Amino acid sequence: MSWKITAFAPRTVVEGALIAHEDAFDWDPDIVISGSEIAEDKPDDWQLEAWLAHKPKKADKDALAALFTGDVPEFIVEELPETDWLVASQEGLEPIRAGRFYVHTPEYPPLDEPGVTDFVIPASQAFGTGQHATTAGCLEMLSHMKAQGVIVRNHADIGTGTGLLAFAAMTLWPRALATASDIDAVCASVVADNADANGMKLGGRSGELVMTIADGMDNPLLAARGPYDLIMANILAGPLVSLAPDFAKSMAPGGHLLLAGLLETQEDAVRRACRRAGLRLAARLVKGDWSILWMRARRR
Repeated sequence: MSWKITAFAPRTVVEGALIAHEDAFDWDPDIVISGSEIAEDKPDDWQLEAWLAHKPKKADKDALAALFTGDVPEFIVEELPETDWLVASQEGLEPIRAGRFYVHTPEYPPLDEPGVTDFVIPASQAFGTGQHATTAGCLEMLSHMKAQGVIVRNHADIGTGTGLLAFAAMTLWPRALATASDIDAVCASVVADNADANGMKLGGRSGELVMTIADGMDNPLLAARGPYDLIMANILAGPLVSLAPDFAKSMAPGGHLLLAGLLETQEDAVRRACRRAGLRLAARLVKGDWSILWMRARRR
């Protein structure tokens, strides 16, 4: 069985707790949290949810309480039936159209529209089906970059999840070298399955995708295949801040960096880290509460 802890609070309070969670480097990885608005007609009323594989202990509740400044909201604890919650949450998701791409689960037919690339991404054990605003925003920004004449010969998708952003870049720049990585080992098989389903080739040559398991940019394969004309990272604001120098070192002169997974309230911190690393803002896109950033490296 699994358990869930829910706390209801104003949006600013929940967002503050999410930021504190990202900065808590000793956080128990078995406690997964997320924040969201309760209803579309109440955008300032949010909830913080935490999922655990065991019955919450006092230490677990204390860790959650420590994320809040000021008054701590009431915690509602409930036992959940044995379910793959990630798969369940993604089943039946509506298809999305983002830039040059149409993304849907197998339950829906392809769009079959000229100039639009269709991707079928089933509910899986990895994040990145396209329905989340950050992923859809990345697809839109990649389409914009292509329309602006960006040339990519070598790209990497860091924290790839399902492989969707890597597939999109491979479609836009079909002759480029393509690399994808994720810290979660389960993503290797997920990406392989999705590549097969969408006609994407795996391998080390141009137009093929190499997948590796890595924590950030600290990986021999990522180092050997760089420098990159384009790095994509749809992860979290905290890791984006800490990885900014590594991203900059791994980019080719004049290269491009696509960042997502950060709330609009976290954008300033991410942009400051990028500026310190020698990167400048080329464009930004806001999707709901989320920012998508296109950064550029200097042409040394």
